[in-house]
This record gives sequence, structure tokens and C-alpha cells, in this order.
Amino acid sequence: MGRRRGLTSSLSGALIVVALCPSVNAIDTQPGPEQIRAALERGAEAAKQHSPPDTFYERFGATDGLHPGGFLITKFGALSVMATHMALRGLEPTEADVAQVLEGKTMLISATIFGNAPNFAVDSYMVLDQAGRTVKPVTVRFDGVANRSAAWPESPRFKAKVVASFAYADFDPQAPTTVTIFPANGGEVAFPLDFSRIK
Repeated sequence: MGRRRGLTSSLSGALIVVALCPSVNAIDTQPGPEQIRAALERGAEAAKQHSPPDTFYERFGATDGLHPGGFLITKFGALSVMATHMALRGLEPTEADVAQVLEGKTMLISATIFGNAPNFAVDSYMVLDQAGRTVKPVTVRFDGVANRSAAWPESPRFKAKVVASFAYADFDPQAPTTVTIFPANGGEVAFPLDFSRIK
């Protein structure tokens, strides 16, 4: 009980931020105490049900292993992922653990794309488009050597990940958004998302 009271007290300042920047039904860049508690509780419950932590990733695109798809992790989702990981080990997140998630400046987006050469994803790039405004990532990384796809040896023969981090300060957390990946060998893969429907 003391731990919970301390956590709520130490995070009370977040309420001020939420009051100034309300984000109902949108990516919450600064969850308040109630949202934090809910995220941690759903993570602990997932562990009781033996559900994997990646249950809380916000997925988009295909999940069949043969077509492009991916996921993003918000702060709300990251809290639940952390709580699940820790509960599976018989632990509880500390105030420092929670603070580390809340202090994060970027949101991670990971996409799996397909091609026919082992190095097709080298130098791939990812951007967000919001009503014609292009948001560039803080960091981008990609698989230098792609893995064989489920279609091997048929096309598409290879799959690779492209992972980017976007600064919360750079994008609108409530806007319809298109995530676009540009493989170095040309073309593009686009995923339309509605950030207003993601927590």
C-alpha cells in the first residue's frame, strides 16, 4: 500500500501535464497516475494469464509472415510490457522503472518488409506523413542481412526489419498518420494509421 501511495505521489506532477495537454483516445505522451496504474495492472494480469509481453504492441499491416507489417510501442504499452516482463519473474516495477519509461523522448516503430536479395533492406529509411507534413526519425536501423521468409525459395524470398524512433515532440499524437518505409533499392511500403485510436 505504501509503495502504491508513493508511486501516485511521485507522479502527481504528470496530472498537470495531462491537464494542460489533454489527449483522450490518442497516443498519450505523458500518462497520468490513473493511466500508469491501469497499464501496470494489465501487465501484471497478462503475466497471470501467461500472455507474452508483446501482446501490448500496437500492430499494423499483415501478421501472416508473407506480407509487410509491424508494430509501435507507446509509453502506455511500454509500461504494460515492462510490468508483464517483471511479473513473469516475480517482481514489481519500481518508481525508478516507471520514471524511466515516462521520461522517454521517442516512440519506437518496427516494420518487417520483404525482398528478394539478402541485403535488400540495407540503407532503408522510414518517415511519418501527417496531412502532408513529413516527420523524420531520430534514429533508423535495419537488418544488414535479411532472413529467409516463409515463402523461400519462392518470392518474396527474404524478410528484414526496419526500426525507427520518432521524437514525441516532432509528431501530432492525435493525427491520422502514414508510416512509410523506403527500401534502398526503390519503391515504398506504406501503412495508414490513426494515432487518435492508439493509447
